[in-house]
Parts: sequence; structure tokens; C-alpha cells
Amino acid sequence: MTPNVLILCDPFTPPAYTPRIRCLCDHLASIGWNIDVYTEHGEELTFEHAYPIHEIKIYRTKSQWEWIAKSIWSLLTDWRNRSFSRQVRKAIQGKQYDLVFCCTFSTFPLRAALDIARERHIPLHVDLRDIDEQVPGAQYQSHRQWWVRPFRNWYRNVNIARRNSIIRKAQTLTCVSPWHEEFLKKYNANTRLIYNGFDENVFFPQDLPSDTFTISYVGRLYEQRMQDPTILMEALQTLDLPLKVKWYTNDAGQKQIQLLAQQYHVSHYMEYHNYVPPTEVPALLHSGSILLVLTNRASISGAHGIMTTKFFEALGVEKPVLCVRSDEECLAQVIKETNAGLAGTNAQEVADFILEKYDEWKTKGFTRQAVNQDKKRLFTRQYQAQQFEQLLLNEII
Repeated sequence: MTPNVLILCDPFTPPAYTPRIRCLCDHLASIGWNIDVYTEHGEELTFEHAYPIHEIKIYRTKSQWEWIAKSIWSLLTDWRNRSFSRQVRKAIQGKQYDLVFCCTFSTFPLRAALDIARERHIPLHVDLRDIDEQVPGAQYQSHRQWWVRPFRNWYRNVNIARRNSIIRKAQTLTCVSPWHEEFLKKYNANTRLIYNGFDENVFFPQDLPSDTFTISYVGRLYEQRMQDPTILMEALQTLDLPLKVKWYTNDAGQKQIQLLAQQYHVSHYMEYHNYVPPTEVPALLHSGSILLVLTNRASISGAHGIMTTKFFEALGVEKPVLCVRSDEECLAQVIKETNAGLAGTNAQEVADFILEKYDEWKTKGFTRQAVNQDKKRLFTRQYQAQQFEQLLLNEII
């Protein structure tokens, strides 16, 4: 029997276009499963796909006032989810499915997934990439939905309540870290861990000699409570090496690092760049001597289970990872298990790590981290797609 799966997900947004769900869809289509993907209409899709993606329009115009009005109405009545549910149910009339799979970083489109699963008496699987409780004050969402900031706690509590009412009814639930798994099991005992990861077809080792020893960071920067590079600055104060720390980040992040570098008198090490297109990221990682991952101790930041994709991509290219400051939680544990580098807790061990990798670069012209290969393969998106496949088969059979 060929499985027929209805996949509902939040909008595909650039630049990455939600690689977790895309890799799963690519895998299921490649092994002959019949899949239909429904999502909200957003920006033009620029990636290739061998399966149908149906985009449902929620907003009629690009007017900001329409977006604000409907967003407020959605907060009060869950209108956006209800509208999407109604339109998808109409679109799939006459089609047969064995299972509904819903992947989201928030609450959309959980209602539609549950509505369809209940109407058709088929299993519902929910995959949560993020949850509100993982970060205090919705720090990672602070750049979104400005109108809701004055009553963020209400917004957060409404979303959590709506989410929990649905995931309790799902047959299975997947999440992205051990912390998430433990937290979510109180709502659904059938919660399973499937990590985020890297695409092994894109992120793979390549030894490219470089004229400069480079410590590189690629990605958005948040407030220092969430990402604290202080011990890196303290370590650089003690070193006298011809190296560069390159920051490929947002404007606010560049200003934040500039101030910190001036405070520690290490500005001469810094070099700033804007974001680069996703297609250029692998080459940038290959050219780095050390790849930075920024976080902070969970007991200070209040953030839990943050398994940033930047770490997994660095693992894929087998470059030394320098995580500052260590979260002393899920990420630090995986860095240790994979032998991917250092989750630093003080300036001295950070300085020692930089010196060790600098000596390797002087000898070979490049760096290559001796990662644990058996552990590394567990974090490829291809392996994770196989995990999803088996989990879904168990629900269908």
C-alpha cells in the first residue's frame, strides 16, 4: 500500500524556506509516497520540489491595515486558523489520506490539522520546531508583530492554550531537543525527539587552505542575555595572533559587537559583513578556521533546548565549533558527544582552544575537526527524514 499523507505547515519563508519540512517532503516523494502540502500563501517559492505545494491565501491585499485588523481578530477568535481550515477542507474534498502531518513553529495551522484528522478518523502527527516556553518574553519573536508587544503575555498565553488543546489529541508528537521532549510529554505521552540537523548534500567537509586564520559567525544576534560573547572578548585580550573575527549578521548585531569589542580593546580583530545568501553559506563555513555559535548559560538566559541550525551546519562541514558561552544544557551535551569543538565556560579554555586550532592552521593551512562520525550521521536531515518515515508508518499501519 502506498501511503497518502496530507502535510500542513506554516508558510515557507526565505531565506531557508523551512528545511526541516522540505527535506522530509523530498524524502517521502523520493520513496513513492503520495503527499499533498498545504500552507499559507507567502513569498514566491524559489526552490525545486517534486511534490505539489498548495498555497492558501489568507490576506487579500498587501495592506498593513488588513494584516493588523485580521491579526487582532485572529488573536480574539483564532480567525486565521479557522479560515485556513475551512479552505483546506474544501480543497481536499474527494481526496483520500491515511494521515495528517502538521509541522509548525507556532500554532498555525494546528486547528486545520486536527479538524481534518477528526472528520476523516485518521491519525494526526504534530511536529513542533519551537514552543513559546523555550525562551522567556518571546525574545526570538521580538522583531515580529509590533502591535502585540504591549500585551505579549496575553498573546503568549492564548497561543499556548490553543496549542496544548490540540497536541493533547495528536496520536504522536515530535520535537527538536531533549528539553522539549521532557517538557511536552506532560501534554502528550507519545512525544518523540527528532533533532534539527544539516543537509549532507550541502554541508560536507572540504579542506580549503586559507591565508588568514578566521573565526566566523553567521546569523542574527540577539540581546546579550541570550547570546553572551564576553568570554571570547576576554580570551582575545590575552592573545597576540594575526587573526580575524568575521561577523556576518544584522546591523543591530554589528553595533552590539562593536561596543563590546571597544570595551575589551579587541576592535582590531573584528571585521563586519551583512548577511549572505543561503547559497553562499557553505563556502563561507569552509573558509572559516573556527565557527562561532553564540548562546548563554540556560540558568541566566532562561532559554532552553535551543539547538541552533548553525551548529549542525558547522558539524556537517567538520569545522571546529566554538560555542560561547556554553548553555550547559542540550547544546553543550551534543557538542561533547560529537566531539564538534568547545562549549566554553571561561576565557582561559577559549583562549587555549583558539591557540590549539591556530597551531593546526599554521601547520596545514586549514582546520578540520575530528568529529565522531557515528554521532554525526544521526544529525543529517536525511537520517531524520527516515526517522519520520518509520514513525508515520507505525501510525498508518
